[in-house]
Amino acid sequence: MINFIGKEVEDFNVNAFQDGDVKQVTKKDLLGHWSIMFFYPADFSFVCPTELGDLADLYQSFKKIGAEIYSVSEDTEFVHQAWHEKSEEVGKVQYPMIADPAGKLARFFEVLDEDAGQAYRGVFIIDPEGKVRSYTINDMSIGRNASEVLRTLEAAQFVAEHGDRVCPANWKPGEKTLKPGTALVGKI
Repeated sequence: MINFIGKEVEDFNVNAFQDGDVKQVTKKDLLGHWSIMFFYPADFSFVCPTELGDLADLYQSFKKIGAEIYSVSEDTEFVHQAWHEKSEEVGKVQYPMIADPAGKLARFFEVLDEDAGQAYRGVFIIDPEGKVRSYTINDMSIGRNASEVLRTLEAAQFVAEHGDRVCPANWKPGEKTLKPGTALVGKI
């Protein structure tokens, strides 16, 4: 596995289900704002709807700070639509649900389990220039927390704006940050 920090997302063109319709999403759609690429194993499954619903509950918080969420699985856009229409949790989703049946995005981000034909649970925070600033990859059985994704995004945005400051553990906007230097050595 390679290190994705600072890696630029390659060009892509995929279909997505959003707002009752199918649309195309390309790399260009990720540029100019922060993006969350949220990979999950499969529609009509068990942990996945809890995660997508959790993200949906915080979607306006992500939008408020200039970020878009893109959920991604190996299912088609039509399966996304059927799931959206049948599942109460997934029915809350307003963000684009990307279809990646050929596995192009999952392979680029190295989250595709080739044998299963499904993606591991990967979260990639991408800056407005299309570069990865944070990522985590979980086993298919381990669900994620949308509040932590949001907190990590806020920290990434802070560091991008204030390059001389860093965010300590559990940092949230408005809390104290650190300025690295010899004055802090051994004092934390």
